[in-house]
Amino acid sequence: MMAFSSVIEPLRAANILAGRPFYRWITVGLSGEKVEASSGVAIEPAYSVHDAPMVDRIVVCSGGDADRLVADRAVAWIRKNLLGGAQVGAVADAAFFLARAGLLDDHTCTLHWTSQPAFMEAFPEIDLRRDLYVIDRRRFTSAGGVGSLDMMLEIIATDYGAELAAGVAEWFVHSPLRSSVDRKMMPLRLRTGIQNELVLSAIAAMEEAVEERLRMADLAVKLGVSADKLERAFRSEVGVAPSAYYRRLRLRRAADLLAHSSLPVRDVALACGFASMSSFARAFKEFTGHPPGAARRS
Repeated sequence: MMAFSSVIEPLRAANILAGRPFYRWITVGLSGEKVEASSGVAIEPAYSVHDAPMVDRIVVCSGGDADRLVADRAVAWIRKNLLGGAQVGAVADAAFFLARAGLLDDHTCTLHWTSQPAFMEAFPEIDLRRDLYVIDRRRFTSAGGVGSLDMMLEIIATDYGAELAAGVAEWFVHSPLRSSVDRKMMPLRLRTGIQNELVLSAIAAMEEAVEERLRMADLAVKLGVSADKLERAFRSEVGVAPSAYYRRLRLRRAADLLAHSSLPVRDVALACGFASMSSFARAFKEFTGHPPGAARRS
């Protein structure tokens, strides 16, 4: 619902601030029947995919089950609009839905951080970015939440100018358009609550090397600091050594893969840098309180 609202509300504000209807929007569902969010709030679509008109942009909005969602009729409607020149986007986990339909081939994208490990395993050929949002030609995707608002601000700026986009940001008491560097680091800051640039850079490097069993001495060299300085920064910022943080990161990645993919447990262990199945099972149970198999989503 946050991502859904963050797509529509900026358009409404843009129309008010501009004093004219720059944007119009409709809601489309599979059948046109009421769709209930996990919060219990219901949306009643104006159209079904059978009778929906052609549009200029489509934004697919989905919750955490997008990795398993099958909706061929919706894909057919999206393809029809693509042939008519439409742009297609996704918020939160809906990039999974587009990727399975082949609609993100040869494009860069992003999605919610909890689903990124499973997405990378399922679609290794797709260029997944860890940004708040990615706009790549006729595709646009966001990590969800207020990241969708950031994405819409850039779209509004492209359509009608930065001044209007800044006005929309101010309307929602939101920061103005972020730089590309800030968009890359912001999701990491939001997820971790960490502000120290050295620690953030180290964590970003760790996330890129989950399968490689990255040595902390090598990481320090890569970051251009001493191993002692890296150790002090981590202990000061997060209370543990960088090696301990890296181990926790790999185990969190394993938990996400178990929840959002169908990879065998052994493959999950390998994908998270564990060569031994027994050591992975032991570490995972110590970290989560239950064995890897119990983390599977029903």
